[in-house]
Amino acid sequence: MADVSRNLWKGMLYMQGMLTGLLGNLSLLSYFAKKKEKEAAVVQTLGVLSTYVVISQLTMAEAMPLPHFVATSVVVGSGLILNLLNYYNILNRRIWQIWEDFITVGGLSVLPQIMWSTFVPYIPNSILPGAIAFILAVAAVTMAHTGKLSEKGVKFVGAISGWTATLLFMWMPVSQMWTNFLNPDNIKGLSAISMLLAMTGNGLMIPRALFIRDFMWFTGSTWGTVSYGYANIVCLYIFNSIGREFFIAATVGLISWLGITLWRDTVVHEYDSPIRTLKELVFGS
Repeated sequence: MADVSRNLWKGMLYMQGMLTGLLGNLSLLSYFAKKKEKEAAVVQTLGVLSTYVVISQLTMAEAMPLPHFVATSVVVGSGLILNLLNYYNILNRRIWQIWEDFITVGGLSVLPQIMWSTFVPYIPNSILPGAIAFILAVAAVTMAHTGKLSEKGVKFVGAISGWTATLLFMWMPVSQMWTNFLNPDNIKGLSAISMLLAMTGNGLMIPRALFIRDFMWFTGSTWGTVSYGYANIVCLYIFNSIGREFFIAATVGLISWLGITLWRDTVVHEYDSPIRTLKELVFGS
């Protein structure tokens, strides 16, 4: 009976992870489409589509209720169409604002809930974190539209969706490492090549984020590179799932790439030190 409950909990957590990743992809797609970052928007679109395919397979296997799948399909289809229209500047501004409010409330509600759920059953299962966050998100969006916030407050609310999406992706490796800590045998199921690709894919985004001084994008990409890709490679090495040569090559490659990225950005901007680059990234020009 305990094994059945544990498997049910794992299945629910997996489904929740899929939906969380989907919302994160949609939020980041909106962020990059608004900034006209074509390559990054394409990457997030592929993320949405690949996750949706997995969810479709789960529905066909009757692991996801049909009404939930229909609602998810409506959100995915609407999100892709709205972002495409907005990218080409042919979408009504009011409609886009409604979509931004939706992903802001959704992202801010899901983030604390998924963080809480990661540690269930070691903490009580509760929807309270998500419910409280939902109320606060609705209040923040309402105050922003009714002139109850300062200009800085309105900008902060406008940036919430992007940051919550980034934090969702930043939490995913934390959840993975927590799972590995509780069940070391899970590490054997990880693919070293997949982790290397994850590290490389996120790493390739870092130079562009640094060049345009997008701190949110830089934070998410760097965290994904180090904490998701490389951290899992470290776990694989510690548990003797990969050889020393693979681990050393990945380590040298990561350090070299980060060093080259900072050096090239310093050269392009004709700065004397990469410290100035990092200061501009964090605090602005």
